[in-house]
Amino acid sequence: MGNFNAGIISTGRAYPEGVLTNADLERMVETSDEWIKTRTGIEQRHRAAEGEYTSMFAVRAARQAIERARIDPMEIDVIICATVSPDQILPSTGCLIQAELGAHNAAAFDLVAACSGFVYGVTIANQMIRCGQAKYALVIGAEVLTRYVDYTDRSTCVIFGDGAGAAILGQVEEGRGILATRIRSDGRFAEQLFSPGGGTRIPTSTATLEQGMHFFKMRGNELFKVAVRSMTEVSIEVLTEAKATANDVKLFVPHQANQRITDAVADRLGVDSARVYSNIAMHGNTSSASIPIALDECIEQERIAKNDLVLLASFGGGATWGAVALKW
Repeated sequence: MGNFNAGIISTGRAYPEGVLTNADLERMVETSDEWIKTRTGIEQRHRAAEGEYTSMFAVRAARQAIERARIDPMEIDVIICATVSPDQILPSTGCLIQAELGAHNAAAFDLVAACSGFVYGVTIANQMIRCGQAKYALVIGAEVLTRYVDYTDRSTCVIFGDGAGAAILGQVEEGRGILATRIRSDGRFAEQLFSPGGGTRIPTSTATLEQGMHFFKMRGNELFKVAVRSMTEVSIEVLTEAKATANDVKLFVPHQANQRITDAVADRLGVDSARVYSNIAMHGNTSSASIPIALDECIEQERIAKNDLVLLASFGGGATWGAVALKW
């Protein structure tokens, strides 16, 4: 058993070159640019082309993070791929990523927690590093959600995009790194955001495909209330454990689900809008990939400095939610 502090030491991101704008959607479904931006804050989203798949973007993001961490893939002890859109049912996308990276010493697996997947993965990696079971962990959030979007349903097709974000976690000096994490779920909210077809309960058939049962279904108004409340509460929990307040937060990076959710959570927490990062306009909701993509953009834009208190918070289907407080 060890007694190490864990922190994020590098990040990376990748997404398809293809872009689907609100103007494109106006030609596909009954909607408008104004309607989409008013309700979600989204202007465009990346969309994978035919022949592109989840692990392609995961590997690109991971290689970027590995290079920036200046480590060899063989030094990675665990790979956690958070995704709800795997390459295939078996084997895990994590194992496929491992093979591509040449990280043959790592345990690799997938984690299914929808939009909270990256926060869940960081929580698990943190514990593995703290107890000495891993020196380096690779946590990836990767999605090709547009494969599960019904482009006749304007309530969902305007929201989701594709992409991947990755982070290398490793041992850091005392007083820095991850200060507190919390993950939560409540299956009673399962049908607020779900994809009913294609599993063992409702196996894929001609009928399920005709009925679009493999597409995402969402009850947006109900989801909004639960998301705001849950993200606020769990953020307060990790800040309290970290012996900090919202005034101490230098950067708040929430899951990019909906600009109104981001604004409502920040307002309830009392975090000034200047310290809240939002990229939903350019990417849409990329589920588990949204926080690591946003975090990598923040680093690139030099919005994070050493010793800054950074707050991550997420909410997703399940329902799942969680938060991480870390000192950069």
